[in-house]
Amino acid sequence: MLQSDQTITEPSPLAQSAEGETLLIVDDDRPFCQRLARAMEKRGFLTETAESVAEARAKVEATNPTYAVVDMRLEDGNGLDVIELLRARRADARAIILTGYGNIATAVTAVKLGAIDYLSKPADADEIFAALMQQKDQRAEPPENPMSADRVRWEHIQRVYELCDRNVSETARRLNMHRRTLQRILAKRAPR
Repeated sequence: MLQSDQTITEPSPLAQSAEGETLLIVDDDRPFCQRLARAMEKRGFLTETAESVAEARAKVEATNPTYAVVDMRLEDGNGLDVIELLRARRADARAIILTGYGNIATAVTAVKLGAIDYLSKPADADEIFAALMQQKDQRAEPPENPMSADRVRWEHIQRVYELCDRNVSETARRLNMHRRTLQRILAKRAPR
């Protein structure tokens, strides 16, 4: 998460301007949402915020934003639903998924639904702005630290879980794992 208002609100001197572009920020963490909105307003965006899928849908239909930053897990559903609606209403919209529960399977799903990037929390305003402004032909920097063996295992379990439409019993059967063990693994945060 963002550490302080000072960290998030100061635009980078190299930052481009998003003058007059509309940005929808969807996150159920109200303080984070407000800090990010202020930081993005300083970078030239006209911001709207929403704390739920239902509220985000209403704002997408009302304002048809150019950009969106959407949290993956919201209290009333999945942020991917917001991405899908946004892309259906506006094909040129640029949206990123922001989540504390990052895994490859959901990242792939997000991109298939139209997200241009997938950032893990904590992410600061500069990272979010750079992801939103990234050109189509630009390549992301390779990670400095590769995944650990525990993380690779966790990613594989998450991928199979997504392929089984989030059915715990079917996932456990395919992984030859006890259902309760799988539930404990799914309830934990991703290893580093």
